[in-house]
This record gives sequence, structure tokens and C-alpha cells, in this order.
Amino acid sequence: MLASIVVYATQNRSDTGAYRIPIAIQFPWAIILGTGLFFLPDSPRFFVKKGRLADAANSLARLRGQPKDSDYIQVELAEIVANEEYERALIPDTTWFGSWAHCFSGSLWQGKSNLRRTILGTSMQMMQQWTGVNFIFYYSTPFLQSTGAISNTFLISLIFTLVNVCSTPLSFWTVERFGRRTILLYGALGMLICQFLVAIIGVTVGFNKTHNTAAAGAPEVDIADNLSAVNAQVAFIAIFIFFFASTWGPGAWIVIGEIFPLPVRSRGVALSTASNWLWNTIIAVITPYMVGTSHGNLKSSVFFIWGALCTAAFIYTYFLVPETKGLSLEQVDKMMEETTPRTSAKWVPTTTFAATMGNVEKINAATEHHEV
Repeated sequence: MLASIVVYATQNRSDTGAYRIPIAIQFPWAIILGTGLFFLPDSPRFFVKKGRLADAANSLARLRGQPKDSDYIQVELAEIVANEEYERALIPDTTWFGSWAHCFSGSLWQGKSNLRRTILGTSMQMMQQWTGVNFIFYYSTPFLQSTGAISNTFLISLIFTLVNVCSTPLSFWTVERFGRRTILLYGALGMLICQFLVAIIGVTVGFNKTHNTAAAGAPEVDIADNLSAVNAQVAFIAIFIFFFASTWGPGAWIVIGEIFPLPVRSRGVALSTASNWLWNTIIAVITPYMVGTSHGNLKSSVFFIWGALCTAAFIYTYFLVPETKGLSLEQVDKMMEETTPRTSAKWVPTTTFAATMGNVEKINAATEHHEV
């Protein structure tokens, strides 16, 4: 949002400040982020992986706001340790290459396999990009300008960004109230409806229908025949952004952070993030060929493509995305072993790793010994 404001403010500059100012303003945020990393605590699961149980208890107590010797902390820590032992038995320590190879181990037909989870994480980020949201953020300015119906395309682009920013906090509540799977389903449904409406309006009376207003000796200017229809398209694009920002935008990142087991979690999330940027780049490269007047010149028809892909995202979520709401990372492992994505919302944990492996007493003894 701030970047859009800065670009909007510098668009009419005729000197190098037109690009130097937007670039320079990025430096303070990088400095803030880099400085903040020095104060970022390691996770309790990291300490457990390193065998530092006392540090793990302190980190967990800080995260939960509970005394480190409370039953709540000890039980959760025991569960983390038990899961680490369970996963280590399945995936022992290995070489650097072997640790990455573990992300692709297991059968494609087993929901709990690392291969299945890696495919889920990378494909979810792919589906997020193929919703078409970055087409709007990257190319909305020249796309809207091509109709001549929008007098200030930079302002419209800024409004789209404001909708994005203001809609995202809604997900902080909905993701815990309704669950990850639910908001992804409804988000995909809302997005596909908006995309198809934009496409249908555009090819009938909106963006695609223009006339030339050039006077004698004046440059050719194409103006939309029906300004109200174009305004309706802009409105549905804004509604689409609302659905994306409150569901798939943050929701996809939440899910990939919860589906991977501890031994491959960092690598699984890394592969999923790489998938996000790979498909982001692909869309940025191919879109000009899809809508450029000297190439595909799809105009509003490009929204049929985004609408079809949002439909694919809806089907994908229904069949492949599990519900991880209210579950610890250890419980997610159990859930993926015992149920399917379509029935995962009804799954309730009945046993724990700690109860099975008797780790509560071991944790208490280890932390007390360390303190002594």
C-alpha cells in the first residue's frame, strides 16, 4: 500500500526521483527487518531437535505466556519431544542431500507421506498465484488505461491495494473461527464468480467494446462504449481482491506452515515458497503476451482463464486440502495418518505421542536435572 502511494506521488516527476525515491524508501524496511531478526527467538521445536529441553521449555513458555513449569507447558513440550522421537525413528539424520530427498519420500497415495505433503505445499502456492491476483496488481494500470474509461488509472490501482490491505486482517479472525479449509473453499468460490462476471461483462458491453474518438489530425484514442459496464468490472475486480486477501492470500501460507513434519518442515516450506515465486515469475512473463495488443490481445477474455483457474482452486481445495484448525503440528501428523482431506474437519485427536511414548516424566526429569 505504501509503495503504491509513493509511486502515485512520484508518477509525474521528470527527473531520476521518479524511480530513486521509490527504491530508496525500501531501505528503512530492510533495516528494520534485519535488526528485528536479532531479537527473533528460536522455536521450541528447534531446541528439541538440538536436544536443549530447558531452552525449549523457556521458549514455549514465552510463546504461550505460561510459567515454564506449568502442566500446560510440560504436556505440550512432552508432545513435541515425542513427535521428534517418532519422526527421527522414521527419518534418521542423514546428509544434506539426503535431508532434501526426504521431502520426496513415501507414496503418492498416502496422505501422510512427505511426497504428498510436498506436492500439497508447492501446488497450493501454485494455485494461489494462478488465481490471477498478480495480473491485477502488476498490469491493472495499463489494462484499465487501454479502454480510456478510467481517467486516473494510478488511483484505481491504489484503491485495489487499499482493498487488499484492509481485507487481509479479516482473515485473522475467520481462519480460527471457520477453519483453513472452509475459508479457502468459500474464497475460491467468491473469486471464480467475480472473475467470470468481469469476463462476461467485458466481452459483451465492457472493456472489449470501444470506439475511436480521434478528430481530424488528432491521435487515435479508444474509449469504452459503456462506462457504467467498465465501472461494474472495476467493482467486481475489487470484490475479487477482497475474497483473495481474506482467504487465499494468507490462508495458503498458514496451511503450508502446518502440514510438514518437523524433520522436513523447513525444507518443505522452502520448496513451497520457491513454488510461489516460480509461478509468480511465470505469470509476470506470460501475461504481456496474453493481453498485449500485438500478441494475444485477450482483453477481458483473460478473466475467463483466471475464472477457470479459480474453479480449479475450488475443486483442488475440496479434494486435497485438509483442515488443520485447532491442531498442534504433532496432531496434524496424526490427522493426516488417520483421515482424508474431505473428512479432516471432523477429526478429533484421541491419543498423543507423549501418552504413547511416556515422555511427560522424561521431560520433567530432564528440565529439573538441567536446572540443578
